[in-house]
Amino acid sequence: MSAQDSFKQWKQATSLPDYLKDQLSSLSQDDNWIEDAFGQDINFGTAGMRGKLEPGTNRINLFTIGKVTEGLARLIDENGEEAKKRGVAISFDSRYHSREFAQHAAQILGAHGIKVYLFDDLRPTPELSFAVRYLHTFAGINITASHNAKQYNGYKVYGEDGAQMAPENADRLFAYAQKVSNIFDVEAAPVEKLRANNTLQLIGEDVDEAYLAHLKEVTFDPEMVKNNANKLKIIYTPLHGTGKMLYDRAFRQGGFDNVIPVPSQSIIDPEFPTTIKPNPEYRDVFEPGFKLANEVDANVIIATDPDADRMGAAVRKSDGDFQVLTGNQIATLMAYYLLEHMKENGTLTSDYELVTSIVSSALPFKIAKDFGIRTKHVLTGFKYIGEEVDRMNKEKDGKFLMGFEESYGYLFKPFARDKDAMQGALMFGEVASYYASKGMTVFDGLQEIWQKYGVSYEITHAIEMPGIGGQKKMAALMEKLRNKHLNEINGTKVVKIEDFETQKSIDSNGEKELTGFPVSNVLKYYLEDDTWVALRPSGTEPVIKAYVGVNKPTVEEAEKAAQDYQNALGELLKN
Repeated sequence: MSAQDSFKQWKQATSLPDYLKDQLSSLSQDDNWIEDAFGQDINFGTAGMRGKLEPGTNRINLFTIGKVTEGLARLIDENGEEAKKRGVAISFDSRYHSREFAQHAAQILGAHGIKVYLFDDLRPTPELSFAVRYLHTFAGINITASHNAKQYNGYKVYGEDGAQMAPENADRLFAYAQKVSNIFDVEAAPVEKLRANNTLQLIGEDVDEAYLAHLKEVTFDPEMVKNNANKLKIIYTPLHGTGKMLYDRAFRQGGFDNVIPVPSQSIIDPEFPTTIKPNPEYRDVFEPGFKLANEVDANVIIATDPDADRMGAAVRKSDGDFQVLTGNQIATLMAYYLLEHMKENGTLTSDYELVTSIVSSALPFKIAKDFGIRTKHVLTGFKYIGEEVDRMNKEKDGKFLMGFEESYGYLFKPFARDKDAMQGALMFGEVASYYASKGMTVFDGLQEIWQKYGVSYEITHAIEMPGIGGQKKMAALMEKLRNKHLNEINGTKVVKIEDFETQKSIDSNGEKELTGFPVSNVLKYYLEDDTWVALRPSGTEPVIKAYVGVNKPTVEEAEKAAQDYQNALGELLKN
């Protein structure tokens, strides 16, 4: 069906809510918008989809949500009565229409006789991951666009292990969704009927209490925290999102009583009025926190993104200014703290394992090897970290220390199988307490690590390729790079290329098989000066992510080199 035919179908639909009718009337004055919004179906990648809140097949709205949920329902039908009885847990964030989409998904599943556990209010993404495992459901749905701007929303699907759904089932779900003949005719049962026959069950405080009980396990040294947390004042911001639901109870039971929320950012608001993009990697989101920290003399600021799976932090430096830490720096501090502390108290053994993605910092691996524990690289996506945890548990050949991704995701206790900002916030608070016990700041601790191991510094840049042709442009660029290998970047020789799609490792000795990884559209380059560069098209956004990691003697040299490489990479990808 052409974009114009699809557009006409939407114009003639009688079931559009008034707000979608108004948007359709306003936006359709632009032919380019019609082509983009109706020229293709929205991409379903990494077990989910994300897009602008607008009418159209290439957008997030009540009907694209319904179509994919119908696909999930048919997948569950295929798995029989037991799968239907186990059902689906559903959560949602603070964005526009999130609650509406969550209830609509519940009604579609309920129409198939599938049991639904729907949170009574917004909840963090990691709690949904926990709920799937805790309630033993067949799947989970989370309505969220994570850290994207206010114009966006999204849909994530989780498997029975609490991780984002594995590719085989995700592909079957999408195939079923594509068989929906009329996007406006997906059956959704009345809520009252589903409540009456107990197909739809509300959940909330019951799961909160269980999740919070498990969060107690995250604190590694409660006695140290008890003795030193009162030396800290922690500023916390949920960035207008779901972290507000549990942060106070989580911090207090972890031993942190001096946690001060940022008032303006503790208002649940889908406009995200204090920032353009509620992403804890950006300095601007911390500005209200900086102001409050200076008023109350606090040295640590913790931020969680709107669905509370990513955690960022800023720490005061000796000159009084705040340094916003990267996800890699936060992970480095946490890994070093855990390993140093375990070594001191005699609990460190060589079968502990640190797990991270192929595009994250090399420094935690260097630290882990220095302490004599195992390391494991996996593809980007916390489901792969979860798979490694499952493998260790099944084969009984290792103990999970922590998993992390450069994109501000951390996990310490795998009762959830997605990145967990609540766990990250508690561990970072513990790290700050540890350095306070030594009369040091967190930034002092980072300097100490750099002095011992050298400076690793990383920059990630998202190269946007929006519009209906964005996916094709990304595919063409990656194909071009595979057909014509880069020999140098920024004047430095490429010494090895790892291609995770063709499963080849290429260096001066020729090609070798790249083993131990599923197929993935990622290219990673290793350079002569110990720099690495990686390119990865996003599965849910129209961007190619460019990663650069350098290793230098000083921070200043590292920052400059990383930016120079990122600039050079940007120029290369333009051509």
